[in-house]
Amino acid sequence: MAYHALVQTAEAVRTTAAAAGLDRILVELVNLRVSQINGCAYCLDVHTRAALRAGETTRRLGVLAAWRDTELFTARERAALALAEATTAPADALVQERAYDTARGSLSDDEISAVIWVAITINAFNRVSILSKHPVRETAARP
Repeated sequence: MAYHALVQTAEAVRTTAAAAGLDRILVELVNLRVSQINGCAYCLDVHTRAALRAGETTRRLGVLAAWRDTELFTARERAALALAEATTAPADALVQERAYDTARGSLSDDEISAVIWVAITINAFNRVSILSKHPVRETAARP
């Protein structure tokens, strides 16, 4: 019952993100970066495949963990990634405030809200998947 409520929340967040103007690739980058931080293999697998289906490149996916050290991500994507990281590890108020300030320069209020909700939702799924030990299995068709 609770898992189904989380799935419904994810669907509402997906709709909200699209309505705010966040494209699928940006949403998947946020999902992936948060899942990298949390070490959730299952969500990394799911969202890597989703990002590839949305048109993301393997090159950018390969360097996502070091996004600050590349020129491959736009200012808008960088702002969203910093905000997602601050949402994932909110204990550092200074980092969080800088992330919000940066986001305000590249994202609308609705987009900021959507990024935060995407990050909150994937954080919840990461914890469910990690604690439930959801396996990553080979499938016949990849990605």
